[in-house]
Amino acid sequence: MNRADRIKNGVCPQLAAEEKPVISGTLLSDKTGQAHIIELIGVNKSFGDIRVMQDITFYIRSNEFLTLLGPSGCGKTTTLRILGGFEQPDSGTVTFEGRDLLVIPAHQRELNTVFQRYALFPHLNVEENVAFGLQIKKIPPPEIKQRVSQMLRLVKLDGYETRSIDQLSGGQMQRVAIARALVNLPKVLLLDEPLGALDLKMRKEMQIELKQMQRELGITFVYVTHDQEEALTMSDSVIVMSEGIIQQIGSPLDIYNEPRNAFVADFIGESNIISGCMREDFRVRIGDKWFPCVDRRKADEEVDVVIRPEDIELVAPADHLINGRVASTTFKGVHYEMIVEAYGLEWQVHSTDHKAEGSDVGLNFGADDIHIMVKSAFSPENNNSEKIKSCKQREEGGE
Repeated sequence: MNRADRIKNGVCPQLAAEEKPVISGTLLSDKTGQAHIIELIGVNKSFGDIRVMQDITFYIRSNEFLTLLGPSGCGKTTTLRILGGFEQPDSGTVTFEGRDLLVIPAHQRELNTVFQRYALFPHLNVEENVAFGLQIKKIPPPEIKQRVSQMLRLVKLDGYETRSIDQLSGGQMQRVAIARALVNLPKVLLLDEPLGALDLKMRKEMQIELKQMQRELGITFVYVTHDQEEALTMSDSVIVMSEGIIQQIGSPLDIYNEPRNAFVADFIGESNIISGCMREDFRVRIGDKWFPCVDRRKADEEVDVVIRPEDIELVAPADHLINGRVASTTFKGVHYEMIVEAYGLEWQVHSTDHKAEGSDVGLNFGADDIHIMVKSAFSPENNNSEKIKSCKQREEGGE
């Protein structure tokens, strides 16, 4: 479904105006009608004078793979630590299956955490590491043996039972940490950047395997990462955070195709973000030209325009196009990354059609390739371009 159809059918969350029904037993509304296992409402947290969570409100559905995504210091790990019982919020409520989670001690919560640094016991072998939590709970030895074997098969480490931890690779140690968390049969698994220490190839393999595990087990996963590819690959829902504030919540497809502001557009994938203006529905002015789009006019004429690099086609210059010159061309394997200088800005273009440096080109894109966003604190500064003026400047100049 393209953007025009998605907007027409009300799929885009920030454009849909329908009232969301309240599910019985929950405090937050959800148009899907699915049950919520966790709800955070108005959660705030500060460390000294630094506020790391500001009025955080969201829900997590049962059996969902939800990712908290954002740069370092945005509050995503603190959110996870509050769920795990390692931190207490300054204010707000957190419920688990309708019960107050904040009064439940960490060791009694039906949530287990997988940390980035594994936290394995070096003096115990693989089997002993995975069995440790069950032994603390005084589970009968035959049941421990069965559950440990089951989890090691799940993480593809059967046969490694007697292997010492220092004989494992980074990826294998991560699998042991995941098995140790899952063997306790938690209802929610919290994962704090668990793949950060792995090489690129191993990370990609583990992304697929983690999603398969989550589907097989039917456990709710809450995943923290700053890696946009991980979030888009694995998640059912993504929460994008910046400076302790939720910027957008949605499916990976919605987050990528319908970013709410310039921060989300720039953080999720690569984007050309340009100032524009709209004086009517379905038409936007970029530079000195008008282009058709599929969005309606915002409350303010000044808008941010997003055009993804892969949605731009380089063609021969023409009067109705934005024309420029190729400043650089870099081969990226599956495509060329080209920088085109036009209107005093550098436009990024991804294409399999190579254009040599110095070539004069036109930037061709359709109405469905243009996404309009309201101005925000993250909007790009335009003082580096005299050619792209604001609507107000144009009106004052008689244009």
